Parts: sequence; structure tokens; C-alpha cells
Amino acid sequence: MATRRKYTSKRKKQTLISPKSFKWILGLFLLLITIVFVYQKKDVVLYYLGFKYKHANLTANQRKLEDARINDIVANHEGKIFGIDVSQYQGTIDWENLEAIEEQFEIKFVVVRATAGSKKVDRNFKKNWKNLSSTVYIQGAYHYYRPDENSTDQATNFIKNVNLRKGHLPPILDIEKMPKGQSMNKLKEGLQNWLTLVEKQYGVKPIIYTGEKYYEDFLRDDFPDYLFWIANYNPWKEKIEDDYLMWQFTEKAQLHGINELVDVNVFNGNVADLKKVCIK
Repeated sequence: MATRRKYTSKRKKQTLISPKSFKWILGLFLLLITIVFVYQKKDVVLYYLGFKYKHANLTANQRKLEDARINDIVANHEGKIFGIDVSQYQGTIDWENLEAIEEQFEIKFVVVRATAGSKKVDRNFKKNWKNLSSTVYIQGAYHYYRPDENSTDQATNFIKNVNLRKGHLPPILDIEKMPKGQSMNKLKEGLQNWLTLVEKQYGVKPIIYTGEKYYEDFLRDDFPDYLFWIANYNPWKEKIEDDYLMWQFTEKAQLHGINELVDVNVFNGNVADLKKVCIK
């Protein structure tokens, strides 16, 4: 009678899901969640991209989204005031009939572009400045800084063209572009030179306008003694930061009296607080 051989089983004890399979399943699950979220928010995502790449008329759906966002931000800033900034790109303004569509907010201040670079004067500045002076709005003027042009010449251009007086906002320096022909340190020296020359002329520290990323990466630590007006159009940002003087939260508002889209800003306080910032 033959003896049976005993074979040991080579099969290993297996778990229900291997670690490698678990990672794949988790990854697919997270990908599915992301796809569903992006699909549900596709209008907002595409609209946000539009802030960066387009400044044109909005579709009906985009208009609806923007108006809803403006309403939400206004509701989030009870007790604070709103204003606009304009330039030649807004065309001819009907100052007597200027107001937000459906009275979304009350305009309390208006800032106009005066100059750009060493030589340019905004072609509508004189007209806007004169007409604005006969309104009830607190008014201000800004200079668009061109990084690779001489800072002294740019300060002279602003001073030569802008007559600021008591009750006006301090002069405003708009810096948005990166330099091409110089380092960031040289740019900062030029900015400080402009600020110093303009402060000497008007007897008040200028305000600096810039984008949020530019502010955080390059300006906040080097210009601690200045007030900042920050632009950020991110649709998920809901409130002004404590260290902002003003927040420009949209460039796509629609107003009676202006045919083109308009920037809207919230000031970090009430009218009395804004008057404290103005030239004495």
C-alpha cells in the first residue's frame, strides 16, 4: 500500500484589499469627488478664470453670478462703505445719474486715474476730476507706475497734473507689474523714491494699490508705514482683511451712468473713518 505524500499549501493568507489596491481606490474616489465638485461649480470656475483673462461684456449667466457675489459682499460688510475707481476705459461718465444697478450699494467715494509712467496723462482725467469736484463723493487720484521708467519723472508727472486739497484722499500709487529691466530691489527703491517725493509735495503719505499676491510677496514687509488698497477678485473671498485700507473685490460691476464695467471697492470703515484718512 502506497504512502500518500503530504504537500504544504503555498497559498498565502490574503487580505480583502491590499494596500496598493486601497491607494488606487482612494485616489479614484478623490478624483470622482473633484470631478463632481468642478462640474457643479463650473460656472464659478470659468468666471474666475475670466477675471484674469477677459475684461469684456458678460453673458447673462456671468452677470447673474457677479451680481449675486456683489450682493453677498455688501451683506458681509454692514457698516462699511463702498466706492468705485475709473479711468479713460470707462468712457464718458454721466456723473448726475451715477448709481449702482438695483441700488446694490451706495457710492461714497470715487478714485480716478490721473497719470501713468513718466509722461502719460489719462485722457479723461481733467474732465473726470472737474466733474467729480461738483459731486458729493469723496475723491482721490492715482498714478499707474511703470516699473522700468524713471521714478522721479513719474512722480513729477503726477505732481504736475494733480491738484489735491483738503478733503481729498491722499495720492495713490498703483503698482501691478513686475520689472523687466531691473531687479525687484531696484524697483522697490524706485517706488520709495516716488512715495517720498509725492509725500513731500502734498504733506501726506500716499496709499499703495496692488494685487494681493504682489502685496504679500514683495511689498508688505518693505513698506510697513503705508496704507494698502488691495485687489483680489477671487469668488471665494468673502471679507476684507484687517490690514487692508480698501479691498477691490470686482472689476465687473455694472452702474447707471457708465456704459463700461467698473471696479468696486469696500473701505475698511465708515464715512467718518474715511474722512480721517483724507488730507487735512
